[in-house]
Amino acid sequence: MKSINIAIVGIGNCASSLVQGLEHYREGANDLVGLMHWELGGYKPSDIKVVAAWDVDARKVGKDVAEAVFAKPNCTAVFAANLPQTGTIVKMGAVLDGVADHMADYKDDRTFVVANDTQPSKADVVAELKASGTDVLMNYLPVGSQQATEFYAECALEAGVAFVNNIPVFIASNPEWAKKFEDAGVAIIGDDIKAQLGATIVHRVLTDLFAKRGVKLDRTYQLNTGGNTDFLNMSNHRRLESKKISKTEAVQSVAAERLDDDNVHIGPSDYVPWQNDNKVCFLRMEGQLFGGVPMNLELRLSVEDSPNSAGVAIDMIRCAAIAKDRGIAGVIDPASAYFCKHPRNQMTDDLAQIAVEDFIKAA
Repeated sequence: MKSINIAIVGIGNCASSLVQGLEHYREGANDLVGLMHWELGGYKPSDIKVVAAWDVDARKVGKDVAEAVFAKPNCTAVFAANLPQTGTIVKMGAVLDGVADHMADYKDDRTFVVANDTQPSKADVVAELKASGTDVLMNYLPVGSQQATEFYAECALEAGVAFVNNIPVFIASNPEWAKKFEDAGVAIIGDDIKAQLGATIVHRVLTDLFAKRGVKLDRTYQLNTGGNTDFLNMSNHRRLESKKISKTEAVQSVAAERLDDDNVHIGPSDYVPWQNDNKVCFLRMEGQLFGGVPMNLELRLSVEDSPNSAGVAIDMIRCAAIAKDRGIAGVIDPASAYFCKHPRNQMTDDLAQIAVEDFIKAA
């Protein structure tokens, strides 16, 4: 089986966990704890190679990916400290709307330090994707990066490489963009990665459980705090519109009845620097049992945010690769429904799992 060559846009915490994971799970290196699939479509984690990368931070541009993933402001857990050099140097990316103005108000260790290097044109990125033999382009830009995400999506289309959209800028779930990928013969999975065992998947499963057990859900909230650049970026609520839509719709779509807007609140709540990459979710659900008798459920979930994402990304990459291998174009609906918060076609997670397993096993 050939390797899967990936390019990464945004060498932040999520990219750090993914790259560390590729080393952690290389053939025979460690046990398989934390993987949904050791082998997927004939591909193992060790088959994934990083062949191109872009970022805008001066501490990462010009560095080998193996070094850049540990540069500030990254603050996620280090579980594979001795990464071998990849031979792939992080190039200067296109800034566009990827860096919010308020990020300049924080100290360097916590925020982005934008490099003065020349930013690439679309032609530059397309040429690099082709020259590096990229199969899958991973989008890890900050939440709210509409223009920047569209820039790299267009690059993927022109280069003919599959696109995995890990953030809540709606590309795969936008009919116009979905048609562009289908017409170009390019696969896409998205939008907005759903963590391995994060706030959204837990909230969805509990909401589905209420529906299946005949419990009326009256109101709910999901409050999240964290201290990484994702939470700092989202402390500007103007960048949150698509994120709140994505997270809220992920829960509403599995409820027995849609809740009124006043009865559902889901979204990032506060930036707490000392938490670093630790994300804490406070979840409350109120409902009615048999006889209309009231009940409520409260849950606190604490996870390291970026490894939680990487546990899903490693399967998204392989699903995108097998779609490319099979000549499947456009949105890969089973993978998008199972791995993402805002797919174009929502399913309950049990049905989405069946669909993605069928997709993987298909000839």
